Amino acid sequence: MGNLLSPVETKAIPIDTIFNLPSPQPSWPQSVIDGGGFGSGRINLGGLVVQQVSTFNKIWATQEGGPDNRGASFFEPSPIPDGYFSLGSYCQPNNQPLFGWVLVAKDDCCTGPPSLALPVDYKLIWSSENSKLKQDGIGYIWSPVPPEGYKAVGNIVTNSHDKPDLEKIRCVRADLTDSCEHDNFVWGRDGISIYSLRPTSRGPQALGVSVGAFTTETNTPSSTLSLSCLKNKDFNLSACMPNRDQIQALLQTYSPLIYFHPDEPYLPSSVSWYFSSGVLLHERGKESNPVPVDSNGTNLPQGGSSDGLYWLDLPSDKGSKERVKKGDLNSSETYLHLKPMFGGTYTDIAIWVFYPFNGPARAKIKFINVNLGRIGEHVGDWEHLTLRISNFSGQLHSVYFSEHSKGIWVNSPELEFQNGNKPVAYSSLHGHAFYPKPGLVLQGSGGIGIRNDTAKSKTMMDTGERYEIVSAEYLGTIREPAWLNYAREWGPKIEYNIAHELCKELRRFLPGKLKAAFDRIIKGLPNEVLGQEGPTGPKMKSSWNGDERI
Repeated sequence: MGNLLSPVETKAIPIDTIFNLPSPQPSWPQSVIDGGGFGSGRINLGGLVVQQVSTFNKIWATQEGGPDNRGASFFEPSPIPDGYFSLGSYCQPNNQPLFGWVLVAKDDCCTGPPSLALPVDYKLIWSSENSKLKQDGIGYIWSPVPPEGYKAVGNIVTNSHDKPDLEKIRCVRADLTDSCEHDNFVWGRDGISIYSLRPTSRGPQALGVSVGAFTTETNTPSSTLSLSCLKNKDFNLSACMPNRDQIQALLQTYSPLIYFHPDEPYLPSSVSWYFSSGVLLHERGKESNPVPVDSNGTNLPQGGSSDGLYWLDLPSDKGSKERVKKGDLNSSETYLHLKPMFGGTYTDIAIWVFYPFNGPARAKIKFINVNLGRIGEHVGDWEHLTLRISNFSGQLHSVYFSEHSKGIWVNSPELEFQNGNKPVAYSSLHGHAFYPKPGLVLQGSGGIGIRNDTAKSKTMMDTGERYEIVSAEYLGTIREPAWLNYAREWGPKIEYNIAHELCKELRRFLPGKLKAAFDRIIKGLPNEVLGQEGPTGPKMKSSWNGDERI
């Protein structure tokens, strides 16, 4: 199974340490596009050609403030490829190895005003001159003042009080820019807060492109000039997204390994195995006459909405029902949805896993563990992991772990890897939420909540071993399976009294404060935990046509 690599600890790591994936990145199959394409290092945004630069010169650093109070380091891209120009500086917290990039750009405009222009001046946003920080020298943060018709897309950091040379950076023609917003908090202290930036609009059709720069906020907002991100006006996805051969290579390299809890009775299966095992399609008003589902789902109603008119359920006889609940790991496969993100500069590969049954939830009340009866049980369970991959280089940037109705993005330096560059995910007992590390994650606070237990066992799934691409609009040749466009629930909705399902004896002996706190946690849980209601399928999730929920 290969050597295990533990996730990076949250202790201070010298920012001079550069993160590299455990194994060398392979050479991706060549694209048919001459001089470009996925993994070629550059993307034409329409009037502007950009490259990612991830090598830097450190300009200034502080040793306190920010995440874990470890400080932050500030860099300028170096070297910059010939003919390209800097758009801004880069910074990151000191609690992880150097892992980042900024875009550099060159003009590719044949007619009209140039795509890039020199700033007319700089405005000092903040300096550390009067700060009592532990720092390496003095840092100065400047915002370029763009000429009329142009926008600034990044700030500059220097270690001198002298204004930077106007040649240091370029501003971008306004029609090649888009709006952006705060992403992650990077650093803050003494009246300053620094955030990374992301496009305001994000999704497969959104054109905004992240620059990799940061924005600075101070106690005097007038000192901060607004920044923009770039826009892909060309949006020629065939020139930047991976083709079928490249997708296969990406899966061979990065497909996550899912570990199931050693006590997990409810494992995944393929959708075809599920349908072929006697699953029934019910229709409102005809409950006594359900119809067996075809193995490929072709008799499922298409389109519509989650209106309760149709739903799926397990076989009616008890023996078959219990067998199907347990799933069939040998038949299991993953279902891939590929979509462009950040104006086609990234590819998101959403890897969907199907479980025939979601088991009952368990609660933790201080030192007491409580089985919650049928709470949390439902037929049909869809979970997913998403790989976010740079179309410039093919490097894995981050992985999204779906956790019930939300989830988290985890950058590559914080992932656990196994068998080379394959990230590891842990599926929680009964509920199947994905987590990047084993152990207990409590949905709640103050030692009271719903347990999400994960652990490494001998039961494991390589998500790239058996997969089907079910949707990738940019490829144009993918035929979506019928079940993907089934908009109704994959299980029945059964109403029941939550209070009746809870252990009455437990509620009797709980002190008043604990009982009230427990009730608040229960009422705040998402529907898939509270009720016995089957979920809708992957295409009906908000993330399908947008960014992942966090």
